[in-house]
Amino acid sequence: MDRRDFLKTASLSALAAGMLPAGHALAADMPHAARAATSGADLAGKAEHSLRISTGVLELSDEKFISTTLYNGDFPGPLLRFREGRPTTVDVFNDTDHDEQVHWHGQYLPDDVDGADEEHTPPVPAHGHRRIAFTPRPAGLRFYHTHVRAGADLALGLYTGLAGPVYIEPNNEPGNWDREVFLTLKEFMPYLTRVDMDTTFMQPTGMEMDLVTIAANSDPNAGKVPPGYELAYEAFAINGKSLGHGEPIRVKRGERVLLHVVNASATENRSLALPGHTFKVVALDGNPVPHPAAVPVLWIGTAERVSAIVEMNHPGVWVLGDTLDDDREGGMGIVVEYAGASGKLQWQAPPKFMWDYRLFADPRRKPARPDEVIDMVFTPRQSGEEGFDVYAVNGVPYDWKAMPVTRKLRRGKRYRLRFRNASGDIHPLHLHRHSFEITRVHGKPTAGVLKDVVLVPPFQTTEVDFTADLPGLTLFHCHMQQHMDYGFMALFETV
Repeated sequence: MDRRDFLKTASLSALAAGMLPAGHALAADMPHAARAATSGADLAGKAEHSLRISTGVLELSDEKFISTTLYNGDFPGPLLRFREGRPTTVDVFNDTDHDEQVHWHGQYLPDDVDGADEEHTPPVPAHGHRRIAFTPRPAGLRFYHTHVRAGADLALGLYTGLAGPVYIEPNNEPGNWDREVFLTLKEFMPYLTRVDMDTTFMQPTGMEMDLVTIAANSDPNAGKVPPGYELAYEAFAINGKSLGHGEPIRVKRGERVLLHVVNASATENRSLALPGHTFKVVALDGNPVPHPAAVPVLWIGTAERVSAIVEMNHPGVWVLGDTLDDDREGGMGIVVEYAGASGKLQWQAPPKFMWDYRLFADPRRKPARPDEVIDMVFTPRQSGEEGFDVYAVNGVPYDWKAMPVTRKLRRGKRYRLRFRNASGDIHPLHLHRHSFEITRVHGKPTAGVLKDVVLVPPFQTTEVDFTADLPGLTLFHCHMQQHMDYGFMALFETV
């Protein structure tokens, strides 16, 4: 009996006993006709939440409609609010012709629930159903999204509309704001280009010359072939609507609005500014920061989340939007409208600002000593496969077909991952099933900021610490879809 059969049999046995264990899932592995006709009620009563994966038409504006794959026929998928520590169930129906994965990004879940093929999570079968049961944790802003390989097919993976926000209610909520607003950022209508992304918003002065040397000596294709494909987009939206075409955020003077922002992009780092206002950042990736700080611009890497309080003290009709003019004018924005305000919609460029995680750290703390340091050097091979750059971790691109374990970890040990970026790209690096503490950035130690995605600038080193406290398989990867698809992954196993 293989692992998949064992899990299925164990789940069916649990149903026969009148229960489905938290942290496990049931895939409807049965003939197509029976599988398509099976409902959640037939399996174990009605689930608390339901997601349906299917193609649909999304109306970004009165003049722009796009066809893509969506959750429940819309973007973003429904906001799922869970209570920390309270078990829940989710029915997932897949109406597409290919298997799908729903990754519960930022949660501490068993590997067979987390939502990745590499971790041996059973997929949601094509034209099938899967019930997922788990205990949500930790509290804060998380999200869910597809986790399948797209390669050169821009109709798969995160190039689609398969993403939605999750908020896990803490057991003790401070509630020092008047109301919450959830914003999910996304680009649509992708196409291939060779134009590099902007990296200057957090790049410090100078580069680590040893990483420059490693990059120069590691790519046999450099200078011999064109640069690898990058992604660009024709449409931009917040909460599925282009700027000026959705409902505005209506506010009153004196209100304290808590913005929960999810960057659901496949490839793009995003920025948000609101003229005349500042953002007091209170959480990063759902985790409260030790030092809430006010900033004029939110920079949010691919798959990062920011929670920030805005004091509404500058009446008018404003654009809350991306600082890049082309992207904002192309739709990446939303209107903020004060009660009683009238007049023309306004935008003003914010002051120049360098994003730095240390702004939110605890300056009094020093990072704990790790039990072991794991060096990870990232190098590209220009246009290495299908016109895309191929990425290697310590010289080896990940074999996503064989899905080998890269390194075994000891349960309970504290590991320091030393990310050494020997490339000209900025990389949003994600560790599944764990949060990590940023312990060194821009050459200086820091402590207290907990995240699950970290942006590592070109030719720089960033260090993060995590405790391997969950047994099983844990995927690490760059969260840019094309980087992940072409080798930028590693797989840990905690034993």
